[in-house]
Amino acid sequence: MLKYAVVLLVVSLIAGAIGLTIVSRIAARVSLVLFGLLFLGFLALLGFAYLLGEAFEAGRAAAPLVAAVTTA
Repeated sequence: MLKYAVVLLVVSLIAGAIGLTIVSRIAARVSLVLFGLLFLGFLALLGFAYLLGEAFEAGRAAAPLVAAVTTA
């Protein structure tokens, strides 16, 4: 997705330099939307990684308690 965003950004810059403003605007808008989706996906993955890290830490902290209860 990032590749398509960069390609459309380059197309937009070239079209703007040539004078095709409508093509440039459309390519820039699509490029911006693709980059926004990519960024939101990245933030979601970052949030999931943080939540999983918290879950693993909580499990690691509870492991001695679980071992004490099961052996007693």
